[in-house]
Amino acid sequence: MSAVVPEISIVLPVFNEEGNLAALLAEFAEVLRPTGRPFEVLCVDDASTDRSVAVLREWQPKYPEMHLLRHRVNAGQSAAYATGFAHARGQVVITMDADGQNDPHDIPALLAALTPGIACVTGVRRRRLDNATRRISSRIANAYRNWVTGDRITDAGCTFRALRREALRELPVFNGLHRFIPTILRRQGYRVAELPVNHRPRTQGVTKYGTRNRLWRGLRDCFAMRWYAARAVPADRLLPETDGVGTRPS
Repeated sequence: MSAVVPEISIVLPVFNEEGNLAALLAEFAEVLRPTGRPFEVLCVDDASTDRSVAVLREWQPKYPEMHLLRHRVNAGQSAAYATGFAHARGQVVITMDADGQNDPHDIPALLAALTPGIACVTGVRRRRLDNATRRISSRIANAYRNWVTGDRITDAGCTFRALRREALRELPVFNGLHRFIPTILRRQGYRVAELPVNHRPRTQGVTKYGTRNRLWRGLRDCFAMRWYAARAVPADRLLPETDGVGTRPS
């Protein structure tokens, strides 16, 4: 990796997204290089079976900010995020999908919203460009999730977020983690904000998630989060007095 320590780390889980990667890398460079803020793009390949790895290696000379991390077996999106978090060097971590539906041009707004005292800014997809079944099922799932967990996340399915790396140190790693990061952080005493973000249609590849493979797992995970909420130790009880990302006043 580069000797220059990045300020921003983008964690990008990749599973069979060969058609979207080159365009995303170009957009990251277009958006972030002019800012002068050092950044890295951690592409975590989750044992893709297409040419995703070959595409990333092909474009790496043009985009030296990109670093490839690989899973030997398919472990899921949450595991890919956990791998990225473990290797991220930036003080701010951006999470997003590799399907091209998140718009990298929203990154500056996410960074600007990460003001002192805020540990996480989570996106809310406006004018969502999915089919009616996915939109309706997401609304129902969000309402049920918030009712069970006692949280108030508008769009839990949106993984486009800006997070302070220091707030990620105590995240428990489990399958489904990526849907509950804002809730976990709140239960640990951190402040979470929401920000409207663009949502683009998928133009390459196919979605890896549907109503069937998310329904029962999501229901079970909601009750796990309810248990966690009752047992979590707020992070601000473990830290000294600070004006950082915790909620304790200085």
